[in-house]
Amino acid sequence: MRTDSSPGNLPAREHLPAGSAGTPVLDVVIPVYNEEKDLQPCVVRLHEHLKRTFPYAFRITVADNASTDTTPQVAARLESEIPEVRSFRLEQKGRGRALRTVWSASDAPILAYMDVDLSTDLNALLPLVAPLISGHSDLAIGSRLARSSRVVRGAKREFISRTYNLILRGSLQARFSDAQCGFKAIRRDVAQVLLPLIEDTGWFFDTEMLVLAERAGLRIHEVPVDWVDDPNSTVHIVKTATDDLKGVWRVGRALATGSLPLDRLARPFGDDPRDRDLTDVPTGLARQLVGFCVVGALSTLFYLVLYSAFRSFSGSQIANALALLVSAVANTAANRRLTFGVRGRGGAVRHQAQGLVVFGIGLALTSGSLAALSAATDDPSHSTELAVLIAANLAATVLRFLLFRAWVFPDRRDETPSTVVASYNPASHNPASATYTTAVHGHPHPHPHPPLPQRPGATQSPYHHTHATDEFRASDAANRTWGDATMQLQAVRPHDHDPRDAR
Repeated sequence: MRTDSSPGNLPAREHLPAGSAGTPVLDVVIPVYNEEKDLQPCVVRLHEHLKRTFPYAFRITVADNASTDTTPQVAARLESEIPEVRSFRLEQKGRGRALRTVWSASDAPILAYMDVDLSTDLNALLPLVAPLISGHSDLAIGSRLARSSRVVRGAKREFISRTYNLILRGSLQARFSDAQCGFKAIRRDVAQVLLPLIEDTGWFFDTEMLVLAERAGLRIHEVPVDWVDDPNSTVHIVKTATDDLKGVWRVGRALATGSLPLDRLARPFGDDPRDRDLTDVPTGLARQLVGFCVVGALSTLFYLVLYSAFRSFSGSQIANALALLVSAVANTAANRRLTFGVRGRGGAVRHQAQGLVVFGIGLALTSGSLAALSAATDDPSHSTELAVLIAANLAATVLRFLLFRAWVFPDRRDETPSTVVASYNPASHNPASATYTTAVHGHPHPHPHPPLPQRPGATQSPYHHTHATDEFRASDAANRTWGDATMQLQAVRPHDHDPRDAR
C-alpha cells in the first residue's frame, strides 16, 4: 500500500465536540517506582491545579511500576480520598510499559503524562493539551531546549540532553527539539494505532514514539516550559544513555529497511470537509512526478554510463539491452521506495517482474529507434546513437510512469483495514491481569470520541459495552504480545482497584 495516498487508520483531525458526558477529556498518567514520599504532594498539587484551571473533566492515574515500598498504599489512599484519582498496579518495571498499558486502557480522548517530581511548571499543561483538543495536532511535548524555555539544571544533564538530541537529529533526522522531557500528550485515536508499533518499554519509549509519529507525518506541537531539575532523581544516566543509543540503532535500522508499517498512521491531506468530499482525484501526483523525474534522471545517467561501457566490447543492440536491463532493475527498486512509498519486502519480486515487462516495452522503443537509425545510415556516429537513445528514452519514460502508477504500484485506497476494539471486563481485580474482549469491525466509527464533557456536570461512566470475541490481557499489551499491529483499543477504564486493597 502506498503511503502517500493511503487514508491509513486515522481520520482527519476534528475538534472534540463540547457536551455533557461522564468520560473525562484528559487522563494524566504519573508513572512511579518507589515514590512514597513524592507521590502524595505531586497528586494533590496537580489535582488542585486542574480543578482551578482546566475547563473540562479530567482524571489522574497513578501507574505503579512494581514498587517495593509503600507507594501502592499511598496511591490507594489518594484514590479513596480524591474522586478524580485512579491507581493502576503493574508487576513489571518500565516507564514505557506503564504508559502503553494505561494509555491503551484509557477512555479519555486526550492522554498525557508527567513525571512525579513535577519539574515542569504546571502552567504549561493547558497549552500542551489545547492543540490536541482543538484538532490542530496529534501529539504535544514540552521542550526544555526551546529558546523561550527557562531551565534550571546542572551542566552535566544539560550537556547530555543536548548531545542526545543532536544524535537524534543526525541519525534519525528528528526535527523535534526535546525527546526526553517528562511532559507529553497524545490523542487517543493516534495512540491506538501508534502504540502497537513501539517496542521499547523503558526510557526510550518517548523517543521511539516521537520518531515514528514524525516519520508518519503526524503533527507534533512543542510547548516551551519552565523546568527545574530534581537533584534527587533516581534515573541511572549511563544505563539510560546506553539503552537509548541501542534504541536509536534499532529504530534507524527499521526505518532504513522499511519494516515499519507507518502508512497505518497516515491522515487525509487537509482536514477541511471540502478536501474529503473530492472524488476521482489522484492524490500525491505532484510529489510522485518529482520523485519519478529525479529517479529517471539518475537512471538515465546510469544507463548511459553502462551503455558506453558495454559498447566498448559489444555491438549497439547488445550494449543497449544489457544497460537497459541493469538500469531497469535499479530504477524499479528506486521508484518502489522513493516515488511510490512502498516499504518492506512484500511484493518486491512481483514488482520487479512487472518492472521487467515495462523494461521490455522500453527495450522495444529504444531497439526500434536504433534499428531505424541503422536503416537510415550505414555508419552512425556514437553521438548520434546517444541522441536517438535519449529521445527514445524520454518517450519510454512517460509510458513507464503511467504503467508504474496504474499497474505496478496502483493506489489501494479501496482496502479498508480491519480494526479491533476492546472493552473492559470488571470481573478481574488485578489490573495487570485485567481481561479485555475484542471485536473486529470492517469500518472505523465515524465519531472516534464521545462528546467533550464539562467538568462541573461530569459523572463517571464506569464501563463500556463488551463485544464478545477473542480475549487478551493487559499484561500482554504491556509485553507487546499482540497479534496484529492494526489493533485499536477502544474506551476502557484503567481502574479496577478496591480502595481497601493494601497492595
